[in-house]
Amino acid sequence: MNDRYIRQVILPGFGMDAQEKLLAAKVLIVGMGGLGCPVLQYLVAAGVGTIGIMDGDTVSMSNLHRQLLFHAGELGQPKVKLAAEKMKEQDSSILVQAYPYALTVSNAAEVVADYDLVIDATDNFMAKYLINDVCVLLNKPWIYGAVSQYQGQLSVFNWREGVASDQLQPINYRDLFPVSPAPHEIATCEEAGVIGVLPGIIGTMQAAEAIKIITGLGLPLYGRLYNYDLLQARSYEIAIVKREDPVKIDQAFFEAMNYDPFCGQPEEDPDMHDIEEINVDTFMQLRADPDVFVLDVREKHEYPAIDFADAQIPMSELQTGMAALPDKSICVICHQGIRSVYAAQLIRARRNLTVYSLKGGLTAYFKKES
Repeated sequence: MNDRYIRQVILPGFGMDAQEKLLAAKVLIVGMGGLGCPVLQYLVAAGVGTIGIMDGDTVSMSNLHRQLLFHAGELGQPKVKLAAEKMKEQDSSILVQAYPYALTVSNAAEVVADYDLVIDATDNFMAKYLINDVCVLLNKPWIYGAVSQYQGQLSVFNWREGVASDQLQPINYRDLFPVSPAPHEIATCEEAGVIGVLPGIIGTMQAAEAIKIITGLGLPLYGRLYNYDLLQARSYEIAIVKREDPVKIDQAFFEAMNYDPFCGQPEEDPDMHDIEEINVDTFMQLRADPDVFVLDVREKHEYPAIDFADAQIPMSELQTGMAALPDKSICVICHQGIRSVYAAQLIRARRNLTVYSLKGGLTAYFKKES
């Protein structure tokens, strides 16, 4: 062996046995964004022999403050292709298998079956449910990670080595979150924002958990949800236990589940299609009409501030704040045009007003303005 891994091989309790376990391991990383980049870089550097990387996205300018594997000269290029090429330069002996598409019900079992361990580096709830369910079906452990604004979470699920003797099945993600939140309940990182260093912290910790599971060193975060608050520089853990009425995850459940990337419920609400989504040009015309009321349903802290909304009632407060709306046509806006559709649906159901939603939200508005 050359000197590449010498600093970890000489660690007490590590040695060549642990290094050989890393070399023989096969790890799948789902998502090559803020979490996936540091996970990949540290697992390659540690000497994990085979690493799969899965993501259908391309590099965009808004990625660069946290996805340090990429740079501005690579905008528009596939993330997994770039990542695989760069890791080959890092260590050509490591096999990095690129999957330039998203994980879906149709491909999940086939891809995950080839790996010993899965790392969740995704940014939406339904991808996490999909990872969890296929890992339960295939008896694969997986490492969960999530970040939003200034806070991050981390845990290990479906780790059979951590199962107590009186427990038949390991703890999985649905023991913590049995069902997904509704689409409008929790803002995505794209809507809420995230401080750039946070995915680096949580992603590096995910890589550390993977090394521990592969080598058998230390105590993985199984049965514990680690929470990190960057602003306070504090962390705490929540114990996770197996539910008394666990969700039964079998092949029939898996095939019937709707793993919609927008975290929808199993059946799409047909009323959603009745909300008129308007483009920016139409919005500009409507907002000049005194009989149209512009409602911003973003949370109070969301950037950027605007001066052309008649009121701001956050989606989280809309149920109680709706009575304050005037008897006018309402044009609802948010960051990406997702929450505004649900808000419009709610307003129409409760107030029976004519309601519009700005398609693409303020992102589309400012893009058009520029």
